[in-house]
Amino acid sequence: MSAALDRSKILVQKFGGTSVGDAERIKRVAARIKSYYENGYLLVVVVSAMGHTTDELIKLASQISDNPPKREMDMLLSTGEQVSVAMLAMALHEIGVPAVSFNAQQIKIHTDARYSNARIEKIETDRLEKELAAGRICIVAGFQGIDEHQNITTLGRGGSDTSAVALAAALHAKECEIFTDVDGVYTADPNKVQGTRKHERISYDEMLELASLGAGVLHSRSVEFAKKYGVVIHVRSSFNFNTGTLVVPEEQIMEKLLVSGVTLKSDDARVSLNDIPDRPGIAAEVFHALAAQNINVDIIVQSTGKDNKNTISFTIPHKDLKQAREILELLLKNWGTGSASFDENIAIVSAVGVGMKSHSGVAASMFKSLADAGINIEMISTSEIKISCVIAKDRGREALQIVHDVFGLTQTA
Repeated sequence: MSAALDRSKILVQKFGGTSVGDAERIKRVAARIKSYYENGYLLVVVVSAMGHTTDELIKLASQISDNPPKREMDMLLSTGEQVSVAMLAMALHEIGVPAVSFNAQQIKIHTDARYSNARIEKIETDRLEKELAAGRICIVAGFQGIDEHQNITTLGRGGSDTSAVALAAALHAKECEIFTDVDGVYTADPNKVQGTRKHERISYDEMLELASLGAGVLHSRSVEFAKKYGVVIHVRSSFNFNTGTLVVPEEQIMEKLLVSGVTLKSDDARVSLNDIPDRPGIAAEVFHALAAQNINVDIIVQSTGKDNKNTISFTIPHKDLKQAREILELLLKNWGTGSASFDENIAIVSAVGVGMKSHSGVAASMFKSLADAGINIEMISTSEIKISCVIAKDRGREALQIVHDVFGLTQTA
């Protein structure tokens, strides 16, 4: 890093699509950025596509092709962020703040070549540092990178969070502020649960579990990046100036709650492989085939039946169901036995908290609370700080509130 730059003054900020949804909101974001600029901060601002632009571009592509090449989809989808960065730079110029916009190619955000789900490998900071030293605000297109052949890649849904944290790590920034439509990380989604509370601080591990389990506040890969490089994330609202939630190492949290949050995930499906051969290597064959197509598997349950047959059940993202079905039907054909069933009417309710490490009876309390409400648990997965239960989708919201209440997270009036 340039010796002329004071890293304690460098802030990376990220504004999501809701925050820059139209021209008036972009102007409000520009005014907010100006207040930081006038207080001496050196700012790198990462911006998502405006509003529902990405969805509209996907819809547009579907009018041309049912299965467009992923490279061309990345070329198309990356244009959404380029509109946002240019508009925000214009808005800043309009109020007297020097700013310059960049796409990923201009500042060299290097990724691998996995189109639509690329991973950042390296970020060159020379150009950003030069602009910051000259007193300009750098506006960077989120969600995108370039591979070794200069092809445009995208980082997948929520990738702008990852872009922002990766830039904060590369620049050794003081903090990475993620501005969104909520003013922090709550014990549950306030739109689904009554009496939620906002955390002042939450650990990387808790946030990572919550993000991977459906909490939409942060993208899980951004939290992985933050934990790896020690980047402090500040989740806050773009619509007010309230202090938000800091995502920090566990040792920086004084009071460790037994359960810090509960989530509901309703976009998974359950796959069951029934009466398949009970011999070494079968499970490896199944999950290797799915992994080869970048299909993530979550909860897994295997049970041994009779006559050297067994059953493997697991959950996958609903969006991958069609592809998984094709893969598994081919395996069943090769084995010459077994059948596959698919259930889309499931939800996964989870409880997360670092306090589980040192307390017993957490699972029992969760299971009993669901049983008392007549909610059947179909599958269970646990880790050191997480308990997840697969239940019927139509009981999901009810289960979420029940688990939130049983762990004392609900605020009383």
